[in-house]
Amino acid sequence: MNGGVNISDKYSQQVPAKRKDEGLVNEDIRSREVMVITDTGEKLGVMNTRAAMNLAWEKELDLVVVAPTAKPPVAKFMDYNKFKYEQSRKMKEAKRNQKIVTLKEIRLSPKIDVGDFDTKLKNGRKFLEKGDKLKISIRFRGRELAYTSMGREVMLNFAAKCEDIATIESKPLQDGKSMFMTLTPIKDK
Repeated sequence: MNGGVNISDKYSQQVPAKRKDEGLVNEDIRSREVMVITDTGEKLGVMNTRAAMNLAWEKELDLVVVAPTAKPPVAKFMDYNKFKYEQSRKMKEAKRNQKIVTLKEIRLSPKIDVGDFDTKLKNGRKFLEKGDKLKISIRFRGRELAYTSMGREVMLNFAAKCEDIATIESKPLQDGKSMFMTLTPIKDK
């Protein structure tokens, strides 16, 4: 009990979440008439939903709405479970084949020394060769704000030394006391 209200009772009346495909299969189809396509792709025309379901059951298939926004909705005879299984396999395959690109950041300063610059450049090239995007940032402090052109030169020099493996996605842009530039690896052909 919490202040006279039983919390467990308050949340026990939750409505179950609706499935995305609800209303698209067999008895869940709400429209009176549907345009029917057989499992072989033959058009049977517009018919009553009940009659279409009976035809589908005679073939031991499901009646599935494939175009719910059409007038009348388009329904097709198919094995719905097999369809869902194949769809989930395609999704898994697509997920497996996608390349995840991460954004790595390297911070420079407008007065960076040659040794430090070379170290940052080596790390940046390593990120780009792995296929990651690279965000280069410079933070200006105090009087450095009066010399933003020095920071821009450092960034452009960094990009020039990486031009064999990367392209500039966004040119150096100043945002308040910081300047940013993004490099993208060149895709292998």
